[in-house]
Amino acid sequence: MSTLSRPFYGRVGAVNSVATFLVGVAIFVGILGIVVPVLPGALLSLAAILIWALEVQSATGWTVLAAAVVLIGASQVVKYIVPERRLRESGVPRRSMFVGVVLGIVGFFLIPVVGMFVGFPIGVYVSERQRIGNHDEAWTSTKHALRATGLSVLIEFIGTSLAAAVWLVAVLFLV
Repeated sequence: MSTLSRPFYGRVGAVNSVATFLVGVAIFVGILGIVVPVLPGALLSLAAILIWALEVQSATGWTVLAAAVVLIGASQVVKYIVPERRLRESGVPRRSMFVGVVLGIVGFFLIPVVGMFVGFPIGVYVSERQRIGNHDEAWTSTKHALRATGLSVLIEFIGTSLAAAVWLVAVLFLV
């Protein structure tokens, strides 16, 4: 009998408490990874819920997995659609966002952990300053890009947190 399927005589049924705890840790690390891009994000949380469902092998487990796929999948789609629309409405071109992302990636390697947060706004500002030629308007565009990025992170965070909440309710009360 494997370690994961050894029975635990409590609420978690056929999945032992250590395995359930490790799945919970992986889900939490995934949620942290949405905010701190060094760590894996929503996909880690989804993978952890998948592993849990494979171990539980019950209708509850598959329902929780389906709910997680829907919640995280929807957040992945919405996190691109809503901020993109707001950026278009504010007049920030895709080129400026692309330059911001490129400098964010460069910054990530030059300044570990915080480099992305430094490089992205610098890239957007430099691109907008070159395009517009005016500091105030370039800075306004940069603020719009930062708000859109924050909204994108918030959407993904909410979707993954809701999936984690569904999993937690199942572990505590249903399995």
